Amino acid sequence: MRQFFALVIVTSLSMANGTASAPGAAIPVLVELFTAEGCSSCPPADTLLEKMVESQPAGGAQIIGLGEHVDYWDRLGWKDRFSSAALTSRQQKYADRPATPKLASGAASEGGSKGSDIYTPQMVVDGQDAFVGSDVNAARRAIERAIAAPHGRVHIAVDEPAANVVHVTLTVSDLPPSASGDRTDLLIAITEDHLRTEVKRGENQGRTLSHAAVVRDMRTVGEASRPSSSADVKVKLGTDWVRAHLKVVAFVQERTSRRVLATSALAIAPQPR
Repeated sequence: MRQFFALVIVTSLSMANGTASAPGAAIPVLVELFTAEGCSSCPPADTLLEKMVESQPAGGAQIIGLGEHVDYWDRLGWKDRFSSAALTSRQQKYADRPATPKLASGAASEGGSKGSDIYTPQMVVDGQDAFVGSDVNAARRAIERAIAAPHGRVHIAVDEPAANVVHVTLTVSDLPPSASGDRTDLLIAITEDHLRTEVKRGENQGRTLSHAAVVRDMRTVGEASRPSSSADVKVKLGTDWVRAHLKVVAFVQERTSRRVLATSALAIAPQPR
């Protein structure tokens, strides 16, 4: 069943875009998944995000994932070790944003009405389209819309002054203008791949769950000014994080509309032996 599901993911996303774009032409697209280990409907969405990041099936797009584990499931039988109140708050900001206007094509966004309830699994693409996180067709449509929108650039450089610290330098350029004059934030996240949990209680009791792009740390590092800006930040790495599986994800996001204007990711090199 898992192999079949993975095949559906790759086929559904690839068919819409034909052959892959030429090297260097892919547009980075941020795909966020709000999930929880206590939610029985979340594992298929976790698998979808994992396969999207691993196989990169959408021609013209570089899919950059954020697996954001919320904490409102923690009181219902299983405490998710990756959960965070800050990530629940981030999801709530998507629910509270102003209603998404009609797109240029005449099709409405698949999420974003003001005051919407938050739920899991929920996927959000480039801060705009929000939908049930296991919906492959909705993901394909959202990625198609995302790569058609203007994007800026984020360059990431990582220095390692200590074994458990990374110094991240970010340079933002070519940000597209905002029609509403919305202010923009520059954010970074540290993500970890290849994580597994044996769930002992709750809706997923007895299952071993695998996760990709799990957000270990997320923070706003400053305001991103148009057309260019930069920032520096030091991040302390957790003692239980596996360096070989870590990435730095940086992105620029409008505060009110939640539109993501630029995204990039860079793997953190393993510590030399």
